[in-house]
Amino acid sequence: MNPAATQPSTTSATSPPGSDDGTDRLGDRAAFIRTETIRLIEIAKVGHYSSVFSAAEIFAALYYDVMRIDPARPDWQDRDRFLMGKGHAAVGLYPVLGDLGYFPMGLLDGYAHLGSSFGDHPDMTKIPGIDFSSGSIGHALSNGVGMALGGRLAGRDFTVFVMLGDGEMQEGQVWEAALSAAHHRLDRVVAIVDRNGFQLDGGVDDVIGIEPLAEKWRAFGWHVVAVDGHDVGAVRQVLREAKQGPRTGIPTCIIANTVKGKGVSYMETEPGWHLGYLEPADGERAVAEILAARNGVGA
Repeated sequence: MNPAATQPSTTSATSPPGSDDGTDRLGDRAAFIRTETIRLIEIAKVGHYSSVFSAAEIFAALYYDVMRIDPARPDWQDRDRFLMGKGHAAVGLYPVLGDLGYFPMGLLDGYAHLGSSFGDHPDMTKIPGIDFSSGSIGHALSNGVGMALGGRLAGRDFTVFVMLGDGEMQEGQVWEAALSAAHHRLDRVVAIVDRNGFQLDGGVDDVIGIEPLAEKWRAFGWHVVAVDGHDVGAVRQVLREAKQGPRTGIPTCIIANTVKGKGVSYMETEPGWHLGYLEPADGERAVAEILAARNGVGA
Protein backbone atom coordinates (compact mmCIF):
# COMPACT_ATOMS: atom_id res chain seq x y z
CA MET A 1 0.00 0.00 0.00
CA ASN A 2 1.19 3.50 -0.76
CA PRO A 3 1.26 5.43 2.57
CA ALA A 4 0.93 8.78 0.81
CA ALA A 5 -2.37 7.71 -0.72
CA THR A 6 -4.05 6.26 2.36
CA GLN A 7 -5.50 9.51 3.69
CA PRO A 8 -6.38 11.85 0.79
CA SER A 9 -8.44 14.74 2.09
CA THR A 10 -11.79 16.23 1.13
CA THR A 11 -12.17 19.99 0.90
CA SER A 12 -14.75 22.36 -0.56
CA ALA A 13 -14.47 25.72 -2.26
CA THR A 14 -16.45 28.88 -2.87
CA SER A 15 -15.28 32.05 -4.59
CA PRO A 16 -14.40 35.03 -2.37
CA PRO A 17 -17.31 37.44 -1.94
CA GLY A 18 -17.07 40.49 -4.15
CA SER A 19 -14.12 39.15 -6.09
CA ASP A 20 -13.48 40.88 -9.43
CA ASP A 21 -10.52 38.99 -10.84
CA GLY A 22 -11.67 38.06 -14.30
CA THR A 23 -14.55 35.88 -13.21
CA ASP A 24 -16.97 38.27 -14.95
CA ARG A 25 -15.45 37.29 -18.27
CA LEU A 26 -15.77 33.62 -17.40
CA GLY A 27 -19.41 34.20 -16.49
CA ASP A 28 -19.94 35.86 -19.86
CA ARG A 29 -18.35 32.87 -21.60
CA ALA A 30 -20.63 30.48 -19.69
CA ALA A 31 -23.64 32.47 -20.93
CA PHE A 32 -22.15 32.36 -24.45
CA ILE A 33 -21.90 28.57 -24.19
CA ARG A 34 -25.57 28.32 -23.23
CA THR A 35 -26.85 30.65 -25.95
CA GLU A 36 -24.70 29.07 -28.65
CA THR A 37 -25.96 25.65 -27.58
CA ILE A 38 -29.51 26.86 -28.20
CA ARG A 39 -28.49 28.22 -31.60
CA LEU A 40 -26.79 25.00 -32.69
CA ILE A 41 -29.59 22.76 -31.52
CA GLU A 42 -31.98 24.92 -33.54
CA ILE A 43 -29.88 23.93 -36.57
CA ALA A 44 -29.93 20.22 -35.69
CA LYS A 45 -33.58 20.23 -34.49
CA VAL A 46 -32.73 18.08 -31.45
CA GLY A 47 -30.02 18.09 -28.81
CA HIS A 48 -28.85 17.95 -25.21
CA TYR A 49 -29.54 21.37 -23.72
CA SER A 50 -29.59 20.56 -20.03
CA SER A 51 -26.44 18.42 -20.06
CA VAL A 52 -24.50 21.38 -21.45
CA PHE A 53 -26.08 23.91 -19.11
CA SER A 54 -24.95 22.06 -15.99
CA ALA A 55 -21.36 22.10 -17.28
CA ALA A 56 -21.12 25.59 -18.82
CA GLU A 57 -19.07 27.13 -16.00
CA ILE A 58 -16.72 24.14 -16.03
CA PHE A 59 -16.10 24.53 -19.77
CA ALA A 60 -15.53 28.27 -19.34
CA ALA A 61 -13.06 27.94 -16.47
CA LEU A 62 -11.08 25.16 -18.15
CA TYR A 63 -10.70 26.65 -21.61
CA TYR A 64 -10.55 30.38 -20.89
CA ASP A 65 -8.39 30.26 -17.77
CA VAL A 66 -6.92 26.98 -16.53
CA MET A 67 -5.79 24.74 -19.36
CA ARG A 68 -2.48 25.19 -21.16
CA ILE A 69 -3.50 25.10 -24.82
CA ASP A 70 -2.54 26.70 -28.13
CA PRO A 71 -5.33 26.84 -30.76
CA ALA A 72 -2.72 27.45 -33.44
CA ARG A 73 -1.13 24.12 -32.53
CA PRO A 74 -3.96 21.73 -31.62
CA ASP A 75 -1.55 18.77 -31.65
CA TRP A 76 1.05 20.47 -29.45
CA GLN A 77 2.59 17.65 -27.40
CA ASP A 78 2.74 19.63 -24.16
CA ARG A 79 -0.85 20.87 -24.19
CA ASP A 80 -3.22 19.94 -21.39
CA ARG A 81 -5.82 17.36 -22.41
CA PHE A 82 -9.59 17.39 -21.90
CA LEU A 83 -11.72 14.27 -22.22
CA MET A 84 -15.48 14.16 -21.88
CA GLY A 85 -17.24 11.02 -20.76
CA LYS A 86 -20.58 12.79 -21.18
CA GLY A 87 -19.78 13.37 -24.83
CA HIS A 88 -23.35 14.35 -25.66
CA ALA A 89 -22.47 17.76 -24.17
CA ALA A 90 -20.11 18.41 -27.10
CA VAL A 91 -22.58 20.91 -28.58
CA GLY A 92 -21.51 23.24 -25.75
CA LEU A 93 -17.80 22.64 -26.28
CA TYR A 94 -17.73 23.28 -30.04
CA PRO A 95 -18.52 27.03 -29.68
CA VAL A 96 -15.66 27.37 -27.18
CA LEU A 97 -13.18 25.82 -29.59
CA GLY A 98 -14.42 28.00 -32.43
CA ASP A 99 -14.30 31.11 -30.25
CA LEU A 100 -10.69 30.34 -29.31
CA GLY A 101 -9.69 29.93 -32.96
CA TYR A 102 -9.30 26.19 -33.41
CA PHE A 103 -11.50 26.49 -36.51
CA PRO A 104 -13.68 29.18 -38.13
CA MET A 105 -16.93 29.70 -36.21
CA GLY A 106 -18.84 29.59 -39.48
CA LEU A 107 -18.23 25.84 -39.71
CA LEU A 108 -20.70 25.37 -36.87
CA ASP A 109 -23.53 26.67 -39.05
CA GLY A 110 -23.78 23.18 -40.52
CA TYR A 111 -23.85 21.47 -37.12
CA ALA A 112 -25.08 17.84 -37.35
CA HIS A 113 -25.84 18.17 -41.07
CA LEU A 114 -24.70 15.56 -43.59
CA GLY A 115 -21.01 16.06 -44.30
CA SER A 116 -20.32 18.19 -41.20
CA SER A 117 -17.48 17.21 -38.87
CA PHE A 118 -19.59 18.32 -35.91
CA GLY A 119 -21.98 15.72 -34.57
CA ASP A 120 -23.73 14.90 -31.35
CA HIS A 121 -20.51 13.37 -29.98
CA PRO A 122 -17.03 14.75 -30.73
CA ASP A 123 -14.65 13.07 -33.18
CA MET A 124 -10.96 13.74 -32.52
CA THR A 125 -10.06 12.68 -36.07
CA LYS A 126 -12.16 15.46 -37.58
CA ILE A 127 -12.23 18.38 -35.13
CA PRO A 128 -9.13 20.35 -34.05
CA GLY A 129 -8.98 20.71 -30.28
CA ILE A 130 -10.85 17.50 -29.47
CA ASP A 131 -8.67 15.05 -27.51
CA PHE A 132 -11.12 12.15 -27.16
CA SER A 133 -13.78 10.66 -29.42
CA SER A 134 -16.65 9.79 -27.12
CA GLY A 135 -19.68 7.61 -27.67
CA SER A 136 -20.56 4.85 -25.24
CA ILE A 137 -20.40 6.30 -21.72
CA GLY A 138 -17.68 5.17 -19.29
CA HIS A 139 -14.45 5.11 -21.29
CA ALA A 140 -13.04 8.61 -20.79
CA LEU A 141 -11.24 8.14 -17.48
CA SER A 142 -9.48 4.99 -18.72
CA ASN A 143 -8.24 6.92 -21.74
CA GLY A 144 -7.17 9.81 -19.51
CA VAL A 145 -5.15 7.42 -17.35
CA GLY A 146 -3.44 6.09 -20.49
CA MET A 147 -2.62 9.62 -21.67
CA ALA A 148 -1.14 10.52 -18.29
CA LEU A 149 0.98 7.37 -18.24
CA GLY A 150 2.14 8.11 -21.79
CA GLY A 151 3.02 11.66 -20.80
CA ARG A 152 5.07 10.39 -17.87
CA LEU A 153 6.98 7.94 -20.07
CA ALA A 154 7.68 10.73 -22.58
CA GLY A 155 8.88 13.08 -19.85
CA ARG A 156 6.09 15.57 -20.46
CA ASP A 157 4.31 17.71 -17.90
CA PHE A 158 0.73 18.15 -19.09
CA THR A 159 -2.44 17.75 -17.03
CA VAL A 160 -5.31 15.50 -18.11
CA PHE A 161 -8.80 16.76 -17.19
CA VAL A 162 -11.67 14.27 -17.50
CA MET A 163 -15.30 15.34 -17.16
CA LEU A 164 -17.69 12.58 -16.09
CA GLY A 165 -21.45 12.58 -15.75
CA ASP A 166 -22.76 11.44 -12.37
CA GLY A 167 -24.75 8.70 -14.09
CA GLU A 168 -21.41 7.54 -15.46
CA MET A 169 -20.46 6.59 -11.89
CA GLN A 170 -22.59 3.49 -12.45
CA GLU A 171 -20.03 2.19 -14.97
CA GLY A 172 -17.55 -0.37 -13.64
CA GLN A 173 -14.84 0.82 -16.02
CA VAL A 174 -14.79 4.19 -14.26
CA TRP A 175 -13.81 2.55 -10.99
CA GLU A 176 -11.20 0.34 -12.63
CA ALA A 177 -9.63 3.50 -14.04
CA ALA A 178 -9.87 5.21 -10.64
CA LEU A 179 -7.97 2.33 -9.02
CA SER A 180 -5.37 2.44 -11.78
CA ALA A 181 -4.80 6.20 -11.48
CA ALA A 182 -4.25 5.96 -7.73
CA HIS A 183 -2.01 2.89 -8.06
CA HIS A 184 0.21 4.60 -10.63
CA ARG A 185 0.26 7.84 -8.59
CA LEU A 186 -1.07 9.91 -11.48
CA ASP A 187 -1.38 13.31 -9.85
CA ARG A 188 -1.66 14.82 -13.33
CA VAL A 189 -5.15 13.32 -13.72
CA VAL A 190 -8.10 15.47 -12.62
CA ALA A 191 -11.58 13.93 -12.73
CA ILE A 192 -14.52 16.35 -12.72
CA VAL A 193 -17.87 14.80 -11.84
CA ASP A 194 -20.83 16.87 -13.07
CA ARG A 195 -23.14 16.00 -10.17
CA ASN A 196 -26.41 17.31 -11.61
CA GLY A 197 -28.50 14.44 -10.24
CA PHE A 198 -30.08 13.22 -13.47
CA GLN A 199 -29.39 10.86 -16.34
CA LEU A 200 -31.39 9.76 -19.38
CA ASP A 201 -33.59 7.35 -17.41
CA GLY A 202 -34.35 9.69 -14.50
CA GLY A 203 -32.76 10.59 -11.19
CA VAL A 204 -29.27 9.12 -10.86
CA ASP A 205 -29.90 7.83 -7.35
CA ASP A 206 -33.22 6.32 -8.42
CA VAL A 207 -31.59 4.37 -11.25
CA ILE A 208 -28.57 3.17 -9.25
CA GLY A 209 -27.55 5.09 -6.13
CA ILE A 210 -23.98 6.38 -6.14
CA GLU A 211 -23.67 7.99 -2.73
CA PRO A 212 -21.59 8.42 -0.65
CA LEU A 213 -19.72 9.60 -3.73
CA ALA A 214 -16.91 11.60 -2.12
CA GLU A 215 -16.13 8.79 0.30
CA LYS A 216 -15.98 6.29 -2.54
CA TRP A 217 -13.45 8.32 -4.51
CA ARG A 218 -11.47 8.90 -1.33
CA ALA A 219 -11.47 5.16 -0.59
CA PHE A 220 -10.09 4.58 -4.10
CA GLY A 221 -7.10 6.77 -3.22
CA TRP A 222 -8.11 10.16 -4.60
CA HIS A 223 -8.02 13.66 -3.16
CA VAL A 224 -11.61 14.93 -3.30
CA VAL A 225 -12.85 18.51 -3.63
CA ALA A 226 -16.51 19.54 -3.63
CA VAL A 227 -17.50 22.78 -5.35
CA ASP A 228 -20.58 24.72 -6.44
CA GLY A 229 -20.33 23.98 -10.15
CA HIS A 230 -22.09 27.23 -11.09
CA ASP A 231 -19.80 29.48 -9.01
CA VAL A 232 -17.33 30.08 -11.81
CA GLY A 233 -14.76 31.69 -9.50
CA ALA A 234 -14.80 28.68 -7.19
CA VAL A 235 -14.64 26.28 -10.13
CA ARG A 236 -11.62 28.14 -11.48
CA GLN A 237 -9.97 28.06 -8.06
CA VAL A 238 -10.24 24.30 -7.56
CA LEU A 239 -9.16 23.58 -11.13
CA ARG A 240 -6.12 25.85 -10.76
CA GLU A 241 -5.21 24.17 -7.48
CA ALA A 242 -5.54 20.72 -9.01
CA LYS A 243 -3.30 21.72 -11.90
CA GLN A 244 -0.72 23.82 -10.05
CA GLY A 245 -0.68 22.17 -6.62
CA PRO A 246 2.22 20.18 -5.20
CA ARG A 247 2.86 16.84 -6.87
CA THR A 248 1.82 14.38 -4.17
CA GLY A 249 1.19 11.31 -6.29
CA ILE A 250 -2.53 11.51 -5.50
CA PRO A 251 -5.01 12.18 -8.35
CA THR A 252 -7.79 14.72 -7.77
CA CYS A 253 -11.54 14.28 -8.10
CA ILE A 254 -13.63 17.46 -8.21
CA ILE A 255 -17.31 16.87 -7.46
CA ALA A 256 -19.11 19.81 -9.06
CA ASN A 257 -22.59 20.14 -7.59
CA THR A 258 -24.70 21.47 -10.46
CA VAL A 259 -28.27 21.89 -11.69
CA LYS A 260 -29.21 20.15 -14.91
CA GLY A 261 -30.60 22.79 -17.27
CA LYS A 262 -29.12 25.66 -15.23
CA GLY A 263 -30.03 29.03 -16.70
CA VAL A 264 -33.44 28.19 -18.15
CA SER A 265 -35.95 27.94 -15.32
CA TYR A 266 -38.29 25.28 -16.74
CA MET A 267 -35.37 23.06 -17.78
CA GLU A 268 -34.10 23.11 -14.21
CA THR A 269 -37.31 21.45 -13.01
CA GLU A 270 -37.96 19.05 -15.90
CA PRO A 271 -35.45 16.21 -16.41
CA GLY A 272 -37.03 15.44 -19.79
CA TRP A 273 -34.90 18.21 -21.28
CA HIS A 274 -31.93 15.82 -21.31
CA LEU A 275 -32.79 15.55 -24.99
CA GLY A 276 -35.24 17.82 -26.76
CA TYR A 277 -35.93 20.75 -29.06
CA LEU A 278 -37.04 24.33 -28.53
CA GLU A 279 -39.22 25.92 -31.17
CA PRO A 280 -37.61 29.20 -32.37
CA ALA A 281 -39.87 31.43 -30.26
CA ASP A 282 -39.18 29.32 -27.17
CA GLY A 283 -35.49 29.42 -27.97
CA GLU A 284 -35.57 33.21 -28.11
CA ARG A 285 -37.24 33.32 -24.70
CA ALA A 286 -34.65 30.94 -23.28
CA VAL A 287 -31.82 33.11 -24.62
CA ALA A 288 -33.49 36.19 -23.14
CA GLU A 289 -33.68 34.48 -19.73
CA ILE A 290 -30.02 33.49 -19.84
CA LEU A 291 -28.90 36.99 -20.81
CA ALA A 292 -31.21 38.66 -18.29
CA ALA A 293 -29.78 36.52 -15.49
CA ARG A 294 -26.26 37.32 -16.65
CA ASN A 295 -27.05 41.05 -16.66
CA GLY A 296 -28.69 40.87 -13.24
CA VAL A 297 -32.23 41.77 -14.27
CA GLY A 298 -35.46 39.82 -14.01
CA ALA A 299 -36.28 37.68 -16.98
